[in-house]
Amino acid sequence: MTARGRHKGVPVPVWSGYPYPLGAAYDGEGTNFALFSEVAEHVELVLVDDAGDRRQVPLTEADGFVWHGYLPGVGPGQRYGYRVHGPWHPAAGHRCNPRKLLLDPYARAVDGRTDNHPSLYERAPHGPDPADSAGHTMLGVVTDPAFDWGDDRPPRRAYSDTVIYEAHVRGLTRTHPEVPPELRGTYAGLAHPAVIEHLTSLGVTAVELMPVHQFVHDGVLQGRGLANYWGYNTIGFFAPHNGYAARGTRGEQVAEFKSMVRALHAAGLEVILDVVYNHTAEGNEKGPTLSFRGIDNASYYRLVDGDWAHYYDTTGTGNSLLMRHPYVLQLIMDSLRYWVTEMHVDGFRFDLAATLARQFHEVDRLSAFFDLIQQDPVISRVKLIAEPWDVGEGGYQVGNFPPLWSEWNGLYRDAVRDFWRGEEHTLGDFASRLTGSADLYAHNRRRPRASVNFVTAHDGFTLRDLVSYNDKHNEANGEGNRDGESANRSWNCGAEGETKDPAILALRARQQRNLLATLLLSQGIPMLCHGDELGRTQRGNNNAYCQDNEVSWIDWRLTAEQRELAEFTRYVIALRAAHPVLRRRRFFQGETATDDDQPLPDLVWMLPDGREMAEEDWRRSDAHSLMVFLNGDAIAEPDRKGRRVVDDSFLLLLNGYWEAVDFRLPGRAYGNRWTTLLDTAEPHGSPDEAEHKPAGDLLVEPRSLVLLSRPPRTAR
Repeated sequence: MTARGRHKGVPVPVWSGYPYPLGAAYDGEGTNFALFSEVAEHVELVLVDDAGDRRQVPLTEADGFVWHGYLPGVGPGQRYGYRVHGPWHPAAGHRCNPRKLLLDPYARAVDGRTDNHPSLYERAPHGPDPADSAGHTMLGVVTDPAFDWGDDRPPRRAYSDTVIYEAHVRGLTRTHPEVPPELRGTYAGLAHPAVIEHLTSLGVTAVELMPVHQFVHDGVLQGRGLANYWGYNTIGFFAPHNGYAARGTRGEQVAEFKSMVRALHAAGLEVILDVVYNHTAEGNEKGPTLSFRGIDNASYYRLVDGDWAHYYDTTGTGNSLLMRHPYVLQLIMDSLRYWVTEMHVDGFRFDLAATLARQFHEVDRLSAFFDLIQQDPVISRVKLIAEPWDVGEGGYQVGNFPPLWSEWNGLYRDAVRDFWRGEEHTLGDFASRLTGSADLYAHNRRRPRASVNFVTAHDGFTLRDLVSYNDKHNEANGEGNRDGESANRSWNCGAEGETKDPAILALRARQQRNLLATLLLSQGIPMLCHGDELGRTQRGNNNAYCQDNEVSWIDWRLTAEQRELAEFTRYVIALRAAHPVLRRRRFFQGETATDDDQPLPDLVWMLPDGREMAEEDWRRSDAHSLMVFLNGDAIAEPDRKGRRVVDDSFLLLLNGYWEAVDFRLPGRAYGNRWTTLLDTAEPHGSPDEAEHKPAGDLLVEPRSLVLLSRPPRTAR
């Protein structure tokens, strides 16, 4: 069947085509276009040429609510959008308006950006707005899927070996002196050898990229002269954000992204995407009509029961996707599979993942979304990380995600901060977090890999600012400093903010080393926030979501102290990588390993005087110090060839007190000789490997951590 479009009297041939795959699929001779809309009465495909002239092509075929057509001769680089004719009845949840040019939800590339023009909004009081949004909105781009991947293969790092580096494509590379200026802030810049060398020399194994799906700079921020820098404002779930492309936005961004992944893989680095499937950039009923709202509002969005003109919002952004609709679930699963199979990414971190589990009102771990992930032969095999909360009722779900999943462990962050801040009643919670949070995850046979441990992330203070500021300073965001975390609580690190006092700077540096060392010596998956290893500051801004400038970018003009902190981080990551007992695949069980002296548990908690911790010791409000024995002779984890794994044993001495504390090392049953590997009181962190005898005393400086080791008693 052939239909005709129109463009200045020139006919456009349209074949009936196919209802799947959705989106624009180029086959070498032409392109098949397919769009889902259950509510549409008529759909027009709009082709836009280089001069901005538009051809409107009716899609007359519809199968299973998918409108489709095949255009021979249309190929890569072609820009397009849709006009959907259908009911305008907000009270019933319908908001079709053919005057709005709509972005294909399945577009593989996007050209242009929105400009906040009034035509993007529905402002007419009694009907659809008559203003045409063409020229003020984004367009989809037909892409060529061909790409030379060479010998690319996924690194497939074991969870126990994984160290995640949370990064922003633009912020990581924007000022790097070795990256050519035209590549800074782009996918190509992140793939530059100088950036990759920093990551690999640091020892991280995975880069978790903040949102790279096509997003929108919303009008409110544009009106303040700001930007949606973080990118949690998605409009295109298949398209790499065009603002990070160095080589063009007519499909070139797809090849550039693939080249970045290929380069990172060649260096042994996995690529994890921070994805935002819980809402879109269209916001609530006052937001712009860019795509989903005009295509099929009631199918894509969760509306308020009985008040269909308004949006049910558990994300704090104005809308939530309707997670019980089959085409919404298909959209998400198609998107995930596309990024794995076509773009070769290695995993996903799901923003506000509790919203994805809300089929109705409550968070349901047995929801259709989790069922689909569980049975999918592609997605079930990559790394899956949940941000296990949203802003809705019952939204805090740390520890409640299914077994395949790892979770950002917010309780880890809070406990570690509290311990090093000197808060009371922290030892028990801190000990649980240090050893992998078995209290959260072991009940359903999950392992330490379920816990993604972090002290800082993009959302909040940087590590340096965490120990430098008692209060947030978000004035530059234009919200009267009302946004962001409400308070940091004192770290007793001296005067707030910038200072040149050497004593204050030394204490702040030590606390940074304490937090980094704790993170990297904890069981679970550690996650660093980019630039924390370099002492990056945001000058007290703990919500820099809108700051696409020096506030957020890493400043690569490093001082001697910053280089020192980077070397410290490298050293501790290398320690973790070298010793399986520091990154166990299973929780500590108290199981013993019989040797020639006496059986020793795999884990022992001790007071500074060398006595084992009793139940009442955990409840003391004034307890700020403890010692941990990690038995390398009792890992009880065979390697992949079935061989018994043994390792060095370690003593971890933690002093969260503001005065120095004498620790009595355990007796000869634990080891004949202990060697100091790490001391955060030292600027370099790595002392001269001093040796200590059993039952001897060791002075641990105020607010510092010491790691001692002894070799295994059995052959490796």
